[in-house]
Amino acid sequence: MKVLLTGSTGYIGRRLKQKLIDDSDIQLNLLVRNAKSISPQACKNAKLIEGDTFNIKALETALEGVDTAYYLIHSLGSKDYKNLDKISAQNFIDVAAKCGVKRVIYLGGLGVKDEHTSNHLLSRLETGEVLSSNPTVQTIWIRAGVIIGSGSASFEIVRNLVEKLPVMITPKWVETKAQPIAVDDVLQYLHQSIYLQTKKSIQIDIGADAMTYKDMMLETARALGLKRYLLPVPFMSINISSYWLNLFTPVPFNVAKALIEGLSSEVVIQNHNAKKYFPQIEPSEYYEAVQKAVKEIEQNQVISRWTDRWDRVWEKEHTKEFSDAVFVDRKELSIAGIDKRKVYESFTSLGGENGWFDFDFLWEMRGIIDKMLGGVGINRGRRSQCDLRTGDCLDFWKVVDLQEDERLLLFAQMKVPGLAWLEFKIEDDTLIQSAYFYPKGVWGRVYWYILVPLHYFVFKNLISSIVKKAKAKS
Repeated sequence: MKVLLTGSTGYIGRRLKQKLIDDSDIQLNLLVRNAKSISPQACKNAKLIEGDTFNIKALETALEGVDTAYYLIHSLGSKDYKNLDKISAQNFIDVAAKCGVKRVIYLGGLGVKDEHTSNHLLSRLETGEVLSSNPTVQTIWIRAGVIIGSGSASFEIVRNLVEKLPVMITPKWVETKAQPIAVDDVLQYLHQSIYLQTKKSIQIDIGADAMTYKDMMLETARALGLKRYLLPVPFMSINISSYWLNLFTPVPFNVAKALIEGLSSEVVIQNHNAKKYFPQIEPSEYYEAVQKAVKEIEQNQVISRWTDRWDRVWEKEHTKEFSDAVFVDRKELSIAGIDKRKVYESFTSLGGENGWFDFDFLWEMRGIIDKMLGGVGINRGRRSQCDLRTGDCLDFWKVVDLQEDERLLLFAQMKVPGLAWLEFKIEDDTLIQSAYFYPKGVWGRVYWYILVPLHYFVFKNLISSIVKKAKAKS
């Protein structure tokens, strides 16, 4: 069976990709925006098509001869994501019908349309309606609420709040009911949907037992061995709640706000099709799902994270040529006699719990300022403390290029008046560390000159510490 997977660099897509590769009955196509975001091993076992759902030619190539196609795409990072999601879904289903695709499998959100429906959930529902609109293509529309697993946005929010706040002042939305589901169960439903014996389009709502967000926090605390107290208040605005999540969890303000807006509506199962069509799948209990997620984090086995997706917005920005950079801070140090592999391991271990060497407090201060401005901040950390790949987030940076034993290129996702990159490159017996900045307007230039003194100490120390660490390892 020939299968196309879209969204294979996202949170669910990365995990599903491996399941499909391991399925010997499947010949897999992957549609990706950037081929570098896919590991060489996956490239050997799947056909790679570079492009997106806004590129009709790439879509036609990806869907040619395909029996079943997965649609795991969301444009949440864009300001106009609702409109982009509609266009993307329409392009996809039109080309799928043209190419003779028999089945499309879509993962959307639980919920119903009413006056309380958030824009985020409304976009998910409208996407499902567009994908289900063509009668010549069967659509299996799987709907899930809160997904619990290592690296999921929902779980990281709850875990960070529980770990950092012994006493929590909570708004009224903590009493809203939802039906969380373990990420492994979601993957089972998605994988088994390929083999579903039905020809009609159907909606399948999935989830474990219903519980309030308050119950989720208390159960998470119990799984972590912590005692936590929740103090409800009658009113807390969406903006205040969003800033609260932005400050104490890894999610940036725009993501926090999109999620908070949807918490006033119950996200519970509207049909029993999961039991009807998948009687063999028994969803895990919430406590069990949390324990498994925590274990994966502790053992550095986080396969994917909510930050993984290849965002259209910054993709356009980071592809500017470095020759466009107005300001460059370059440092070079000799690495003669040092194992180059150790040098590479040294600079690819930066960030997260590993820190940034002697000036950690300055990086942390910059992260706090970024959070206050609604940015991603530094507490986003790393997916894994001992592994790095293209597309990973590293504190407030994004890994946009990674060449083994040679180069690491980071693109800044912090709030800055311009565009910034940080590059580490091994050339012969020299390590070259370069900070590039493309300012926007007068404030961009002022920003750079204000930071010149700090850059001198921070970047000089950074390259020296990388070489020192590599030398010690050698």
